[in-house]
Amino acid sequence: MKKLIYSLILVFTLGISSTTVSAATKNETKTEMTAEQRAQFERLVNRVEEIRKMDKSNLTRVEKKALRSELREMKQQARVLEKGVYLSVGAIIIIILLLILIL
Repeated sequence: MKKLIYSLILVFTLGISSTTVSAATKNETKTEMTAEQRAQFERLVNRVEEIRKMDKSNLTRVEKKALRSELREMKQQARVLEKGVYLSVGAIIIIILLLILIL
């Protein structure tokens, strides 16, 4: 019985990994950004470069915290512009565990 269960788990794991590999190698057609989206993306990139070049050693805690929150907001805006779907490692693990429990 144990061998049967381990065999099924192995087959299931290999099946998922092959699906993941094939999904990662597909070339998806990306849509071009409009001129307005490109301009907004360039503004975001320029602001990030400004923040990186800043001398942060003489900033207060509040100012540093404001810069971090601004960077997080810009990161979210950039993700929206790229129109990508992002899953965290934790979310992927939870999905796999749910699939194992269901099947």
